[in-house]
Amino acid sequence: MAIKSSSADNKTRSSVQIFIVFSLCCFFYILGAWQRSGFGKGDSIALEMTNSGADCNIVPSLNFETHHAGESSISSSSAKAKTFEPCDARYTDYTPCQDQRRAMTFPRDSMIYRERHCAPESEKLSCLVPAPKGYVTPFSWPKSRDYVPYANAPYKALTVEKAIQNWIQYEGEVFRFPGGGTQFPQGADKYIDQLASVIPMGNGTVRTALDTGCGVASWGAYLWSRNVRAMSFAPRDSHEAQVQFALERGVPAVIGVLGTIKLPYPTRAFDMAHCSRCLIPWGANDGMYLMEVDRVLRPGGYWILSGPPINWKINYKAWQRPKEELEEEQRKIEEAAKLLCWEKKYEHGEIAIWQKRVNDDACRSRRDDPRANFCKTDDTDDVWYKKMEACITPYPETSGSDEVAGGELQVFPDRLNAVPPRISSGSVSGVTVDAYEEDNREWKKHVKAYKRINGLLDTGRYRNIMDMNAGFGGFAAAIESQKLWVMNVVPTIAEKNRLGVVYERGLIGIYHDWCEAFSTYPRTYDLIHANQLFSLYKNKCNADEILLEMDRILRPEGAVIIRDDVDTLIKVKRIISGMRWDSKMVDHEDGPLVNEKVLIAVKQYWVTNSTSAQ
Repeated sequence: MAIKSSSADNKTRSSVQIFIVFSLCCFFYILGAWQRSGFGKGDSIALEMTNSGADCNIVPSLNFETHHAGESSISSSSAKAKTFEPCDARYTDYTPCQDQRRAMTFPRDSMIYRERHCAPESEKLSCLVPAPKGYVTPFSWPKSRDYVPYANAPYKALTVEKAIQNWIQYEGEVFRFPGGGTQFPQGADKYIDQLASVIPMGNGTVRTALDTGCGVASWGAYLWSRNVRAMSFAPRDSHEAQVQFALERGVPAVIGVLGTIKLPYPTRAFDMAHCSRCLIPWGANDGMYLMEVDRVLRPGGYWILSGPPINWKINYKAWQRPKEELEEEQRKIEEAAKLLCWEKKYEHGEIAIWQKRVNDDACRSRRDDPRANFCKTDDTDDVWYKKMEACITPYPETSGSDEVAGGELQVFPDRLNAVPPRISSGSVSGVTVDAYEEDNREWKKHVKAYKRINGLLDTGRYRNIMDMNAGFGGFAAAIESQKLWVMNVVPTIAEKNRLGVVYERGLIGIYHDWCEAFSTYPRTYDLIHANQLFSLYKNKCNADEILLEMDRILRPEGAVIIRDDVDTLIKVKRIISGMRWDSKMVDHEDGPLVNEKVLIAVKQYWVTNSTSAQ
């Protein structure tokens, strides 16, 4: 009996051991799968940060208010990091890809010397671009539309050159912008009223506009009250700081020119394009510049030309130009517009307005015209550093004479959250309607969490905002407000071209490669958002170069939100510890075990010749 009992005990112990081993195997298998899913990666770091509270309690330790000046010490870091020194005072308005001295070494033909020419690797600055002495935070909108602090852009040349045209006036410590322009000395509002008698600006049909040769962007500034967003551009030329003035006023603008390179915008982007005595030779090069405007203009969109040579018979004496020259100039423009199948809707005084047809149905006759050269490329949005061609961008195919080529858009604000035609038609490969709508839901959740972290986000404290990796524009759509605007940047190396979707939503943006400097002046953005940007550019270019560019274009006391995986953000945080930024890491809104984190930073206030942050 004893032997039988011992045998039974052995069998019981064996069963228990097998069960324990099996249970442990199952546990470690599940644990391994959980860690491989991403939730386990770096969770020890996340838990340590959460438990310590050092990097997760952002609100009490970061100050998002503006103080204009005042001393504050650079935050200490336990890990040694490179300290970036201030650049020399002569670089306060440095634009690395539009440097005036470098520009003069390039040909002047077709404005080549005014195009982007970035510094070679050996000449890149590795320092912090300083603010000028006396720099202050710009006025809040709408006061900023009319006033800019003199210290922020101390250039008086335009106050003399454009004195009788009401562009800009110097009044003590501020510049005042009366809202005038070369073609609207009585004010932009009255000028826009005249345009609105032809173009439907009041019902949300026209939302996005392109202003070529914008000056100080008064046209775009006064379109704001009509809920129209203008992307303005002008070269960095003898009209010193015109784009800088535009951005100081809180108006979207970039440094740019119509030269030999295609515009950095997608096909069928803008509802309206505008030239007010912009000095662009529209009839030259077989109408190539008009063909480029046609490419970026939506079917049914409008092109406005005011100034020479419109109505030259009446105006040639006032313009002090030979009437034969003006007559030939207008003839070339009219021929190019006819070849593009634009319909002339209006001509009065010095203003003419054309409308692009909604599809190719009414333009079939031009197919037999030997002058009609159609572009052969399969990707009309492939424009980064691509040469402009004198060719017509074909319309997307339609099935009826009334169908809008590329898809009809809803009026704004409905189009902001409606499914864009590029998505519903499957034009963005691999992106379904469900995926697009899920992306929108995610960004609404992210922005809600951002507002809990920074309560000033939608108060008007941040006017000029940039999203460095905008995707479908979900961040901009979630934060949309009359108090702010977002420059949606789609990196040229992004897997899918999404900028066309951004414009179909009624938002604005631009293509850019972040291995190069952006086409703007220093200190022109109040807040910069970067989602997965550093992961995208891993092994493409150095993170410190991207961060130095962010510092260049960010205003003193401006804020940064960087969203990425925890390992990437730890590296970024180490770099910015040497950049006069205060920063904190916070958890994903879904909790500390999510590998994606958010790094929040505020740039300290300091000005040129300061030995330490102020």
